[in-house]
Amino acid sequence: MTDPITARRGLMLVLTSPSGAGKSTLTRELLKTETEIALSVSVTTRPRRQDEIDHVHYHFIDKSRFGQMRDAGELLEWAEVHGNFYGTPRQAVEDALSAGKDVLFDIDVAGVRQLSELVREDMATVFLLPPSVAEQISRLKRRATDEDKAILRRLTTARDEIAHWRDFDYILVNDDLERAFSSLRAILAAERLKQNRRPKIEALIAELDRDLEKVLAAGNLATLAKG
Repeated sequence: MTDPITARRGLMLVLTSPSGAGKSTLTRELLKTETEIALSVSVTTRPRRQDEIDHVHYHFIDKSRFGQMRDAGELLEWAEVHGNFYGTPRQAVEDALSAGKDVLFDIDVAGVRQLSELVREDMATVFLLPPSVAEQISRLKRRATDEDKAILRRLTTARDEIAHWRDFDYILVNDDLERAFSSLRAILAAERLKQNRRPKIEALIAELDRDLEKVLAAGNLATLAKG
């Protein structure tokens, strides 16, 4: 029998940021520390990087297959980013939430808007910011994966994304990784306890009300102990 005190519907924790805010590092740390949350593995048409594993980091597919999934309604959200397509498979997420499992999303602002139109009640959205543009550029350069022209293109996208900061439930500034990580875990813990994610709690509420009614009607604190 499901315990009404702990039973809950799964949560979609959506983490979004402009490039260079440190989102990938926070995501890795959260997945290592929180065993009850799993990363939503997106499909993408972009080429696989050397350190990436198919079906672990992404499901790498071609544009034809992506179009088939999109047109069949198999994606909760999708977006084109820097010429590549990304999307979230619908069925895996719905199965996890129904089983009380949390799902971590690493998607862009456009993807968040699409998800919000479909499943807003299941979501907690977090927007991660760099402490300054200078630090953002420094982090992007340390990656050593993009030339200056590509970094400028990412900064152009970043400015557009930051303009949507009011659309998010929480704003984190990643000026200190440990502090940002602690705040992210606090958000996750609080969201798990929200009333709308705990449908079984009504059974406990009903039990408490019945027992209080018995005690108050009898005017005797030992009523329940007597059976």
